[in-house]
Amino acid sequence: MMRYITVGSGLVAVLLVLAIVSMGVGAVRISPGEVWLSLTGVEEGPMQIILQQFRLPRIITGILVGAGLAVAGTLLQGMIRNPLVSPDVIGLTKGAGLAASLFILLFPKAAPGVLPFAAFAGAGLAGLLLLALSAGKRMNPVALALSGIGISAIFTAGIQYITVKNASDANTALLWLAGSLWGRGWEHVIALACWLLPLLPIVFLLARRLDILSLGPDAAESLGLQVGRTRIVLLICAVLITGVCTAVAGAIGFVGLIAPHMARRLVGPRHRLLLPLAAYSGAMLVLAADLIGRVLIVPKEVPAGIVCAVIGAPYFLALLRRQSRKGVLLHRDA
Repeated sequence: MMRYITVGSGLVAVLLVLAIVSMGVGAVRISPGEVWLSLTGVEEGPMQIILQQFRLPRIITGILVGAGLAVAGTLLQGMIRNPLVSPDVIGLTKGAGLAASLFILLFPKAAPGVLPFAAFAGAGLAGLLLLALSAGKRMNPVALALSGIGISAIFTAGIQYITVKNASDANTALLWLAGSLWGRGWEHVIALACWLLPLLPIVFLLARRLDILSLGPDAAESLGLQVGRTRIVLLICAVLITGVCTAVAGAIGFVGLIAPHMARRLVGPRHRLLLPLAAYSGAMLVLAADLIGRVLIVPKEVPAGIVCAVIGAPYFLALLRRQSRKGVLLHRDA
């Protein structure tokens, strides 16, 4: 437990440092002293407006999105018992992306608050397809993983088709699909908080069931766990979390893959400890990616989703190679 407290405190400290640095970085540089004076209300003026109306909500949005995607990835890896699974790999992010892209193209003047519901619909459709394709095999991890990869490929093709078909009107959708925190305000923070604050405690209450599920379906059932029902509940939670995060920040990939592995290396596989540290790790990843994207080509920005992809793709390939060598690429259940 002492190790957990030490590691958790270290991650919180790093997250705070990233947040403070992010407040001062951008097209307009703000010194740490000016940041403090503006946030405390001692000094009023343009700097305070930039911080409170633009940078602070952007930072909080990045923290919530990163934490949400990391928790969703941890749920899916525990449920499917496959370390290579994440919301974007098995199609949840792509489903949300396809539905949101269609909504943006069909209703360009619609209120921003409606977009999350379109993303939920797309992620929910991906989840239903996943359940339908693997239901006949007792939600076997192999069937779930392979079905998810196929669903992701179908939705990706759909996204590419509608953007090519509507090339002249697809700029907004393409920017959103890249995954970015640019222009995110307090309304986005509120939308995330309204969904994540009730969902995350429910997920943490399911930590013990995830530990039992990791023993395999036969062992879990012998301990009294209803495996099928538990997997459905976990999948619903992952769909909802992925849907709201994708609706707000776009299709940011690889966070749900990398963050659980980072946390697992620090505290091991027990989900009671793993889930909170995965959330911290995911928040750090998104915040760091956004910070890097803002300083690379000032005053322009590289979307956080692109930075995450540059970091995450090599990590995924290295992880794939390592798991293949171990012979545990896919866990087979009876």
